[in-house]
Amino acid sequence: MLTYVARRCLFMVPTLLVISFLTFVIIELPPGDYVTSYVQSLEARGMEISRQQVELLRMRYGLDLPFHQRYVKWLSNLVQGDMGHSFTYGEPVRKLIAERLPMTMVISVSTIFFTWIVAIPISIYSAVKKYTLGDYVFTFAGFIGLSIPNFFLAIILMYIGYRYFGVSMGGLFSREYLLAPWSWGRFVDLLSHLWVPIVVIGTAGTAGMIRVLRATLLDELGRDYVRTARSKGIKEIQVLIRHPLRVAINPLISTIGWLLPTVISGEVITSQVLSLPTTGPLLLGALLNQDMYLAGSFVMLLSFLTVIGTLISDLALALVDPRIRYT
Repeated sequence: MLTYVARRCLFMVPTLLVISFLTFVIIELPPGDYVTSYVQSLEARGMEISRQQVELLRMRYGLDLPFHQRYVKWLSNLVQGDMGHSFTYGEPVRKLIAERLPMTMVISVSTIFFTWIVAIPISIYSAVKKYTLGDYVFTFAGFIGLSIPNFFLAIILMYIGYRYFGVSMGGLFSREYLLAPWSWGRFVDLLSHLWVPIVVIGTAGTAGMIRVLRATLLDELGRDYVRTARSKGIKEIQVLIRHPLRVAINPLISTIGWLLPTVISGEVITSQVLSLPTTGPLLLGALLNQDMYLAGSFVMLLSFLTVIGTLISDLALALVDPRIRYT
């Protein structure tokens, strides 16, 4: 196992190097740069800026350097833990991400647990009670959950809350607690608002997981080893947990590699609609403004979490499923 982990970690280095180069290339693909976007925003407000001032700005942000020099400088700083400065905000990238990371992790981790807690029991019920009224209801609800975009569901909830209850569904805090220090009242206020993004973001993931687990369980429940276990007089719940559920849980474990990046990125459009103080809108703004250090650091962080998540999911699958071996 140690050899397998060491080999995988060794392969991570060239993988991340290639990703870093492709990230920098993609960020540089749109015409112009941050200074171009900044000048256009000034001109849109009726302000004029001379060519000399533009060149000074390009020198200030290091945009006058050749592509390879900017890439090497960014990568060397990134290896040392320096993510650079954001052009848009004029602050260190690490500080900007750290300010929004706690709330992003609270929402993402809560959504993951919500998805598992809801999806697993419903999947088991639908598989065991297939083609019953309850199964049809959950299947129909799953189709609805998959078909409605998360941001549209957020808009519906915001409309219902404001129209019929006079309550704003946006944000994570009420106005009186928005800038207040942490207290029991602020924590309770957070919980009263937190369920909205959890339900909105977790709906599609829950519906998709229900379909996958139900299909896998239905396939496993018809296998010979399940019928053999039943013929031995083992209770149905024990048969279900010991055998088919252990196999059906594999798709859930294999998605860990996708879940870790969502802890950082979250649902960008949904966060915009609900005015959530998460890292998703920050990433979107960095891409729109061609803030290459902020955008590049985000993409590299997501890539690193994806690689780590994939390794964790592979190890977890090997531990849970005896048919999988370290190779």
